[in-house]
Amino acid sequence: MYCPFCRNPDSRVVDSRMADDGSAIRRRRQCPECGRRFTTVETTSLSVIKRSGVGEPFSRSKVINGVRKACQGRPVSEDDLAMLAQEVEEQIRSSGAAEIDAHEVGLVILGPLQKLDEVAYLRFASVYQAFESLEDFESAIALLRHEAVEGAKGASGPKSSEKSPL
Repeated sequence: MYCPFCRNPDSRVVDSRMADDGSAIRRRRQCPECGRRFTTVETTSLSVIKRSGVGEPFSRSKVINGVRKACQGRPVSEDDLAMLAQEVEEQIRSSGAAEIDAHEVGLVILGPLQKLDEVAYLRFASVYQAFESLEDFESAIALLRHEAVEGAKGASGPKSSEKSPL
């Protein structure tokens, strides 16, 4: 790390702290040459590899813009979109990979989007899962219905008319 004051190529770390909910490290450094102190912020880089093979930095705003199109006309706020983009980034970063395929980013978006709005989910899924026919939509809707029924059963537990396994 070059000293920003005297351009000495060496510095000593005086203090390190977590910043931005643990996604960055803030380091206080001191130059052994001129004695001045300065701060650096270290973050991990996450690259998205596009179909063309070109890599670019991950961007929450690109996630939001892509999902915004699917949410057009739906009761989804900008805050909802920002939270979704944050959740997507956290899931991708938790995988530990420094690079991720753009198509994989789209697939990661599907989970949080399904929880946010099922219609927007179907719109987005039709692109990323390459729906080609009405049957593709029907099977996706059937899966959503099945998950909703299973979720309702799990949330409410056995009904009084059902025998408990215990």
